[in-house]
Amino acid sequence: MLINNITYHKTDQVYENELFTINNLKGSLADDMLEMKKHIYQYVKTDSKVERAFAQELDSDGSQVVVFAKLPNGFKIPTPVGNYNPDWAIVFDEKDVKHIYFIAETKGSMSTMQLKEIEKKKIEYAKKHFELLSKESGTEIAYNVVDNYQSLLDRVMK
Repeated sequence: MLINNITYHKTDQVYENELFTINNLKGSLADDMLEMKKHIYQYVKTDSKVERAFAQELDSDGSQVVVFAKLPNGFKIPTPVGNYNPDWAIVFDEKDVKHIYFIAETKGSMSTMQLKEIEKKKIEYAKKHFELLSKESGTEIAYNVVDNYQSLLDRVMK
């Protein structure tokens, strides 16, 4: 009931550029860092095998991605059940897709049965957040949970 009735309102609060421009990545190239061509940085740090595979698919020459970013930990959406940090911001080549701007949450399983109850709630609140942001900005920003690049494409293709 709370999710159905929550409303987000646009405020004047903005994230400082430093959140996205200061690269504080730490990790091992062999374990969790990947060299990228389409990412906003030369390297991306991933948190799981699912994220690693997803980043590689986004960065491949055959993908329709123009640029993407692993959203920093400081990028948070407030929800009644705690702050939520989506995984990815993705910009597509507009000629083949209906959603040019996409925010993705990567999960190993698309089954909601395998998500913790708190994760499910945060995802529902994030959907509401991006619906409002799209409406008020006039720029459609799609948000969804995906488990691989193909499921992402299924959501953005015309």
